[in-house]
Amino acid sequence: MRVLLVDDEEELVSALAERLSIRGIEADWVTSGEDALKRIQSKTYDLALLDVKLPRMSGLKLKKLLQEKNAEMKFIFFTGHGSENNFKIGSAEAGAQYYLAKPVNIDLLVHKMNEIFNK
Repeated sequence: MRVLLVDDEEELVSALAERLSIRGIEADWVTSGEDALKRIQSKTYDLALLDVKLPRMSGLKLKKLLQEKNAEMKFIFFTGHGSENNFKIGSAEAGAQYYLAKPVNIDLLVHKMNEIFNK
């Protein structure tokens, strides 16, 4: 499984990528939506983990653009802002089935990733 992590908090995404790598999951990270779009031009990803609030481009907008490039890509959103209910409504509108609150629990993240690909 190849995963792209997108969050403007470099320490968070670099640590998550390292922790996923330890678990045998290939993970790359970037800190902007623009960088994510550049990255998928040279690599194919099975899943993208997107922060809802990115500078210059929301995670919801980025999801739509990534899907245009790879319709098979799956998504998990995460956020440190807003209520759980508001996020559920927004992610449902964007077609996201999974979301996590920050700080991200790595075991829960891996569990959600396995749920997506074992369906």
